[in-house]
Amino acid sequence: MNTDNTAQDNADTSRLRSRLREARAGLSPDERDRGSLLMRGRLYTWLGLARDAAGRAGRPGPQSVAAFWPLADEPDLRPLLAQWAQAGITVALPVVAARHAPLEFRRWTPETAMQAGAHGIAEPRDAEPVLPDVVLVPTLGYTDRADRMGYGAGYYDRTLAALRERGHPHTTIGIAWQCGRIDDPGYRPAAHDMALDAVLTPAGWVPAAP
Repeated sequence: MNTDNTAQDNADTSRLRSRLREARAGLSPDERDRGSLLMRGRLYTWLGLARDAAGRAGRPGPQSVAAFWPLADEPDLRPLLAQWAQAGITVALPVVAARHAPLEFRRWTPETAMQAGAHGIAEPRDAEPVLPDVVLVPTLGYTDRADRMGYGAGYYDRTLAALRERGHPHTTIGIAWQCGRIDDPGYRPAAHDMALDAVLTPAGWVPAAP
């Protein structure tokens, strides 16, 4: 099967998305809790090491992280986001400002007032915009090359393309369950799909930590 992830999903891509959603929905509560805990620990360690390495090299390390408020079946990073915010790291969450437009990232702390966004996902209300150094990207499916399959609306593809056009250095990390691995050798991302620097699952980094 040659599965081309186009803007107008073909039947193969739709079936693949459905299969990945079903696999994700089948995870037990214990698997979700343990997997989220493992990913939070690895992210905490990675960001600390990245900041330390940048300091030793005499350059600024990552100061801001754009994350996401989880949907029901997504990994829950919120305890880590609160920990980062309390440690002085700028944390941001996505806001859908307009359909078919890039996402905006707005600053979040545990005290930030939230509101339901365009798709019912909680968003910061009246918060300042953030240009992130690290973007944690919700990822339904992924390849061993860190190609990402999202949910089909294209929000993150547009967002990551806009960040690249701005010339702001940033690191992109997909956050996925292990069952999201696409092992079909015929799968090819579309030209507009933005490759990630790495994907993080409960089992570790794919292909390696950025």
